[in-house]
Amino acid sequence: MTSKTFKEAYDVLQQHAQTLRSQQEPNIDDLLTIVTESVGAYKVCQERIDAVEKALEKALSDTGPAAKDNTPMANRTPPPQTLMPDESDDIPF
Repeated sequence: MTSKTFKEAYDVLQQHAQTLRSQQEPNIDDLLTIVTESVGAYKVCQERIDAVEKALEKALSDTGPAAKDNTPMANRTPPPQTLMPDESDDIPF
């Protein structure tokens, strides 16, 4: 895969998806190239996403009460919602 940036790799994925969507009949001769390039582009995107997530976790590790929680950000559950005094969870009918 020659694409190094997330944007370049994402553009490859978008282009291949559009090509596959627009075909009336699959072009079997191009399919292996499309799949190979798409897998490479996906790996680049996933590596960049992982790197950004790790950088964000590190940057945010010293802030707030969640800093003491070692659970990855993607796996954290949001805090429970509390109802305002005038709100109700009753069904209105």
